[in-house]
Amino acid sequence: MKHFVENHTRTIAIFTCLYLAVSSFLQAQEKQEDDKAYNKKMEWFGDAKLGIFIHWGIYAVNGIDESWSFFNEYLSHEDYVKQVDGFTAAKYDPKEWVSLIKSSGAKYAVITTKHHDGFAMWDTKFGDFNVMHSPAAKDLIQPFVRELRKENLKVGLYYSLPDWSYIDYPNLTRNKKRYTDDSIRWNRFLNYYQGQLKELNSEFKPDLYWFDGDWEFSAEMWQAQKVRNFLLKDNPKVILNSRLKGHGDYATPEQGVPIVRPKEKYWELCMTMNNSWGYQGNDNAYKTPNQIIGIFVDCISMGGNLLLDIGPKANGTIPDEQVAILKELGRWTNKHKEAIYGTQAGLPAGHFYGPSTLSADGTILYLFLTQTPTHPIVIKGLKNPINRIRIVGDGTKLSHQVVGKMYWSEVPGLTYIDVPQDKLDDQVTVIAVQLKGKIDLYREDGQVIESN
Repeated sequence: MKHFVENHTRTIAIFTCLYLAVSSFLQAQEKQEDDKAYNKKMEWFGDAKLGIFIHWGIYAVNGIDESWSFFNEYLSHEDYVKQVDGFTAAKYDPKEWVSLIKSSGAKYAVITTKHHDGFAMWDTKFGDFNVMHSPAAKDLIQPFVRELRKENLKVGLYYSLPDWSYIDYPNLTRNKKRYTDDSIRWNRFLNYYQGQLKELNSEFKPDLYWFDGDWEFSAEMWQAQKVRNFLLKDNPKVILNSRLKGHGDYATPEQGVPIVRPKEKYWELCMTMNNSWGYQGNDNAYKTPNQIIGIFVDCISMGGNLLLDIGPKANGTIPDEQVAILKELGRWTNKHKEAIYGTQAGLPAGHFYGPSTLSADGTILYLFLTQTPTHPIVIKGLKNPINRIRIVGDGTKLSHQVVGKMYWSEVPGLTYIDVPQDKLDDQVTVIAVQLKGKIDLYREDGQVIESN
């Protein structure tokens, strides 16, 4: 009997181990398949590099902060809402918008369908605080989406989770609440906002949702998992940004350029051209094209995207300053497209004094000269021999010199590259270093001579 029990126990242990091993293998395989599907879905986003953000709504009428101006009680909600009467969109030309966006080099656009103020820019059947009840009196999202599709640009829709104007939303301003604990009213709000999302999903089938405002409540309160599920059920390839309380696909740092690469594989910096998201005629603090391009290449050098904002006027025209920036950005991106689109993150810090990217196969290193070089530029720790060096968009071949490479050491020398002053781009010059083989970097701490 004793031997029987021992054998039975041993058999159970063996089968338990086998079960755990098989279960672990199947879980790993499932995760691998999930990761493959996720990376496939995110492929266009990772290759796009540049998108245009559009903040457009009734706040453009008086040129004030979108939503925040009444939430922070700089003016009353009643006075804020009066702007509806001046929102005409009379000169709105979505084809012209999309032409400008495409010429900038952007591969996708994200437009505000509804900001925190609750004003919907499409013909929604949920509530009457929308563009159909303004002088514009037409759906402003549908024609823009149609033009984006015509130009093979990806469609992104911004949607605010909070709605500070909706009668059953708890918060009205920073200091005023409609209620603090009322499940009936909260459920009415949930049905309202989720109904709007279902409309957007059904009507426009966007490539991307850009959520905002999730900080006001928990994922459980927003029913974030439910929202993700029903959006993906009807639109399986749609991408969600990170502002759905942990239920998104990529990170969205705002305004400040990351110093180190975000931990997420996919990320996007959203940034204004001046200091305002929506149109504010008194905000003339525009970044220069050089500054914007510098920020852009910082993003792509760390494997991210830039979502650059524009704020159209209430009549639907884009301010001249913003048009000029997009046109110069377009000149630059078109000239240097091989160093931008479809590339991967560049050199780790310490190898080059500036941003860089790598071709998808890792055999071409692109160096971005964000400052005018007064001496030869230098690459450190490059183990590969170099086939050729040239100026991107120009073709001029450049000479180089390897200094400090000792025959007895594995430590590479320093690669110096001469860049002629008369070949520099007006904004940022890009150098292509074509390598023999996939890039190979020395990442150790040096070597001491042992025998010579």
